[in-house]
Amino acid sequence: MDEEKINRPGLAAVFSFIFNGLGQIYNGQIKKGLLVILFSTLSMLTLLTGAIFIGFCMLGQIALSGQLYLGIMLFIIGLAFICVIGIYSIFDAYKFAIKK
Repeated sequence: MDEEKINRPGLAAVFSFIFNGLGQIYNGQIKKGLLVILFSTLSMLTLLTGAIFIGFCMLGQIALSGQLYLGIMLFIIGLAFICVIGIYSIFDAYKFAIKK
């Protein structure tokens, strides 16, 4: 068996682990990889927005408790989506490279 074929699925998974969507791009799935990168970016922005709300509340800059809850909710949703997209990206890149 060719050495490149043996390492390819693992390499695709490692690329997706390092940066979501990179494994898909490595496998030749450019549109899918860019879509994964877009959703990862949106998830990171959601998490960051939540962290900013939480930070402002901790510094006393925002007095409304509803904004603290919104920040916590955005942070948790962003974190959950980051984890789901990351795991999906790794397994999808690996699975596609095996089939290829």
